[in-house]
Amino acid sequence: MNETRILAVAIAGGVIAAPVAARAQNSAQPAPQEAPAFVPAPAPPTQDNRSIVPDDQFRDALPPLDPGLYEPLPPIDPAAPAFPPVPGPVEDAPLGDPALTEPLPPLSEFNVQPAGEQPADSDDEGEAVQRVRYTLVVEGMQETGLEDRFRDLSALDDAEGEAVNGAMISLRTEEDKLLLIRLLRSEGYYDAVASSTIEQLPEQEGRLRITLTVAPGSRYNFGAINIQGPDTDPPGMARTYLPLTTGHPIRAADVEAAEANVLLRLPQQGYPFPEIGLRDIVLDPETHVGDYTLPVNPGPIARFGGFYTQGDLAFDERHVGILARFRRGELYDRRKVDDLREAMVSTRLFSTVSAEPVLSLETAPDGVQYVNILVQQDAGPARSLDLSAGYSTGEGLRLEGAWEHRNLFPPEGALRIAAIAGTKEQNLTVRFRRNNWGQRDRALLLQLDTGRRDFPAFEGYTTRLYGLISRESTPIWQKRWTYAYGAEILATNENRTGNAQISLSDAYFIGGLIGQLGYDRSNSLLDPTSGFRLTARVNPEASLGNGTDFYIRNLFDGSAYYPVSEQLTIAGRVRLGSIFGTERDSLAPSRRLYAGGGGSVRGFGYQELGPKDINDVPLGGRSLFEFALEGRYRFGNYGVVAFIDGGQVYEAQYPTFDSMRFGVGIGGRVYTNFGPVRVDLATPIGRRQGEAWLTVYVSIGQAF
Repeated sequence: MNETRILAVAIAGGVIAAPVAARAQNSAQPAPQEAPAFVPAPAPPTQDNRSIVPDDQFRDALPPLDPGLYEPLPPIDPAAPAFPPVPGPVEDAPLGDPALTEPLPPLSEFNVQPAGEQPADSDDEGEAVQRVRYTLVVEGMQETGLEDRFRDLSALDDAEGEAVNGAMISLRTEEDKLLLIRLLRSEGYYDAVASSTIEQLPEQEGRLRITLTVAPGSRYNFGAINIQGPDTDPPGMARTYLPLTTGHPIRAADVEAAEANVLLRLPQQGYPFPEIGLRDIVLDPETHVGDYTLPVNPGPIARFGGFYTQGDLAFDERHVGILARFRRGELYDRRKVDDLREAMVSTRLFSTVSAEPVLSLETAPDGVQYVNILVQQDAGPARSLDLSAGYSTGEGLRLEGAWEHRNLFPPEGALRIAAIAGTKEQNLTVRFRRNNWGQRDRALLLQLDTGRRDFPAFEGYTTRLYGLISRESTPIWQKRWTYAYGAEILATNENRTGNAQISLSDAYFIGGLIGQLGYDRSNSLLDPTSGFRLTARVNPEASLGNGTDFYIRNLFDGSAYYPVSEQLTIAGRVRLGSIFGTERDSLAPSRRLYAGGGGSVRGFGYQELGPKDINDVPLGGRSLFEFALEGRYRFGNYGVVAFIDGGQVYEAQYPTFDSMRFGVGIGGRVYTNFGPVRVDLATPIGRRQGEAWLTVYVSIGQAF
């Protein structure tokens, strides 16, 4: 049986079998005999130094020399010319070009005109060159299924059948022959050979046919699959995580992916420092089977010890410990280290940050070594200025600017001052927020708002102070479960009738509790294409206005997303709201339920739906129902949307689902790294007097 030992190395995305040595074994051939310990070497033969011809006889046989060689040379005449004269008159012969004897022009008058650009199809002298055209034919690749992949990489195919000359065609042909061999070997065809022919097409002057002929040979499959090196605990982990199977073809992509999987999975099972050596494959050309051997050194098994941090610090080790999801003594798991690094990135406090294991000299009670996690910090700019803008037909123009210091009160204590200047709203906000407050993913928020609002349903001045403890999703760190709970107090002076004066009789003092729970199974926060979301909010409140009223405001939102294809997504949304415990007219106008607008029912102005008074001012209600259905089609970084929205506000405690209003429209999307920018155009169905025939909404993110 003949065997060839090869090393599988990665070349151009493929594993190429590079022969290293060959050995032949034949059971019929006798084994070599063992040589004796010492055998004396034979003496060298005695040399004979006698001359073949005697010296006297050799000298007599030499011919005599010319006696003139021994005469002295004649003296040299100094006046004689060194070379014979040139015949003909030379007195008037010019010494080269006469221009060479003229003085050079001054530098100030010296001018160089650059040569014009040569045409693409020209030689060095500017002469037009007739390009050579050719047709590429590939034979023998049909059974391998690799012809399309070859043509994607082919130098001949990439040139689209044109070349400057025959030498270029020859070079491309040789390059493509090597490419064919590399591709075939990367798929297990290690006996593949390729040849080429270049011929002139009959009756087509200047056009060639290049034929690449391939004989792929038989495909090699895996035979024995072995792991060399120290074993793991439990045994055989390296082989378990090497997903190669005996009998399957030896493909480069499979081999590289399998080896990468070993390096990925061992650090997840307690081995921080695994190493793999150079793979070795022994091919048998008779059976077309390759025995695969991979050296693996898993390194020491380890447990989490502690962590320490270096560099330009944004916060200390104690806060790093709050972000970490592992505890001392747990078996090392690389996923938890990556999770720590991602949590630190999400704080937005670093230019760069890394977390890597470092083996310590300390051992656990079971003899396993501890590893410490080295967190290398490079704090980035903590201050930022933000500016955003939006527009909708009902709410008008809205500009918001903010200054923020994300780490003014370390660790992660942020102060944000924001102002809103809009046609319908002017507001000032001061907010303190501490992320990862006491535990991972928990935030503490204290916020003070004061400003003026001039909405269709009411206008007035409001000051609000509230505090929340929450767990929220962010574009970087989307969470499945979210929650918020807290309390708020506010003083508002609102006038629903549109009078110019706002009196103390329009004042309300409200205190309440906040409770919210969310469940998110969508695949993206800003641009979901699959999954669903559910959110429930409950707000028990007490109002001191014209008497004292106690009531509970409830709101439920649900949305779902279904990918019809890679480009098309169907999205739907529903919202239900209810207030019970008091009558509508006892509620402050800002605490009632309204519908209409970009985040509600498109096609209608902000707060436009629902009951209205004799002055056509929205009254709001105690219950509402909304729904939306969208078809989102994306092509590249752009998209179009068709949608229908519906909804209504009711005075009753629960929605009655009658008198529904509908809006339809289309929208455009521009997809960016931070989410889609959307522009929606909508119109109401059955438009009534006073309702706009077209409404426009501009914002960031999908409508829901």
